[in-house]
Amino acid sequence: MSDILKIRPSKATKEAFMETYGGIYEHSAWIAEAAWQVKNGDNLDVADALHDAMRNAVEAADEPAKLRLICAHPDLAGKAAVRGELTDESKSEQKGAGLDTCSPEEFAEFQTLNKAYKKKFGFPFIIAVKGHDRHSILAAFRARLNHDRALEFETALTEIHKIASFRLADLCS
Repeated sequence: MSDILKIRPSKATKEAFMETYGGIYEHSAWIAEAAWQVKNGDNLDVADALHDAMRNAVEAADEPAKLRLICAHPDLAGKAAVRGELTDESKSEQKGAGLDTCSPEEFAEFQTLNKAYKKKFGFPFIIAVKGHDRHSILAAFRARLNHDRALEFETALTEIHKIASFRLADLCS
């Protein structure tokens, strides 16, 4: 992902930067804000560099901030999708994985798994859906319910970083 970003941070105002990159991490503009703070010339004009700055902001955050980041993500094939309340990025990502074409049985299983996962871990199941279909997502969902909270917390953050990487790649020329 070493591509040059279409809207280069070195050429953008803070307002334009936040408008473009503030949603890379779901409903967590504070991460883009932190990346803006380390902007120095053209050091963030390459997607990998901006992703690293954003990842560093997450890693430097305390556990409550990380938990808020995880909880900012919607359930997969969840109520927000049904109500049309997903961000454009999440809607596109879920559609790309075929979550908009679940059978009634698959949809019911997603609802059951979402509820069980949140009850066990206290946050939503996160997976970077690009490259997955609903069958592989359901399989991962079932398997990860057997993990402990610490592992799932770290896995959720890893998946969130993957999602951010895919979103930044989409913004490259």
